[in-house]
Amino acid sequence: MAARLPSAPPILPGLAYIRPLGSGGFADVFLYEQDMPRRQVAVKVLPSDVRDPDLRRMFNAEADVLAHLSAHPSIVTVYQAGISADGRPYIVMEFCPGSLSRRYRHERIPVEEVLTIGVRMASALESAHRAGLVHRDVKPSNILITAFGAPVLADFGISSSLTPATADQVLAMSIPWSAPEVIAEQTAGTVASEVWSLGATVYSLLAGHSPFERRDRGQNTRGQNTRGQNTRGQNTRGQNTHGQNSKEQLRRRIARAAYTDIARTDVPASLQAVLARSMSRDPRRRYASAREFAEALRGVQAELGISPTPLEIAADVWSAASAPVDFSDTELRGPTRSRVERPERRKPRPRTGMAGLVRDEDTEFTAPEQPRTVLPWVIGAAIAAVIAVAALLTALLATGVL
Repeated sequence: MAARLPSAPPILPGLAYIRPLGSGGFADVFLYEQDMPRRQVAVKVLPSDVRDPDLRRMFNAEADVLAHLSAHPSIVTVYQAGISADGRPYIVMEFCPGSLSRRYRHERIPVEEVLTIGVRMASALESAHRAGLVHRDVKPSNILITAFGAPVLADFGISSSLTPATADQVLAMSIPWSAPEVIAEQTAGTVASEVWSLGATVYSLLAGHSPFERRDRGQNTRGQNTRGQNTRGQNTRGQNTHGQNSKEQLRRRIARAAYTDIARTDVPASLQAVLARSMSRDPRRRYASAREFAEALRGVQAELGISPTPLEIAADVWSAASAPVDFSDTELRGPTRSRVERPERRKPRPRTGMAGLVRDEDTEFTAPEQPRTVLPWVIGAAIAAVIAVAALLTALLATGVL
């Protein structure tokens, strides 16, 4: 099937379009510059011709999930969301100039750095799980790098609730990093399957390829996103048969889940054991939580003489601070952005320049002293003097002095 062409960037008030950043099966991402405060931002927008309620539901859920979780230091930050003038939902997010999507295939990433990334991503997932949410698409390309070099988890477009999946829930996955039970469509996502995906991601960053990828040509399907269960008549005509065979071979290897050690002498046996447990075929044999997986990675750091990466896990009181995410919402939400500029109706300030904006912090929030006017006092004093002179003259006349 031919790849979808990217849509045109929407015109958004206060944002100036710069260039495209990427295009996926569900949405396009563009780089904009925000006017106030001035900064570069990434804008994720649905194509103009999308009417699929499943995609709208996923888009709404991503905006709500990011709003719930983006305070986490290892989750990409969302700034706002709305509807463009041409009716396209969009999300304005933190712009991250880098990602791990290609780096691990072309560069030997140090073990110390990979361990740090693993702990931080595990902390992010643990916070999401405590909030009742699962990401469902953990993989290297969804780990972005901020302008300060910090890894953050992104793309919650197919996230869902930890409650059992409903019969009409869309199943989505990136096959090379999906757990056997997800590949077999036994679940749409659980804490155990998230532990698997994160373990497979850490493995990939160290090995330079996904855990069950074979280096022979035609043996793999790299990073392919598929929408499986209840895709409502998805068109599959013209798909490459060879690609389907490669996908099935990869599925079978994942179903067997036979762990292969990473071929690097600097990867200690303890780390191989941690990854092997995280990718156990039986979900019950994996780490019980993302936090347990993080603690295991921190143990490897301590063994190597590396200062353990701090856990960034939200307090329980924070997890329930927001309303639950409604994963069934397919309505277009958010303010509709108009291109029409409304004239300024406010009266101008009587004073101009910086002097007119200066505030006296000592009197701003208390009763100000009443202003003193000199003129009334001068008039009063003059009148009193006239009265006094008149009284003096009257007295002199009465006594015969004058």
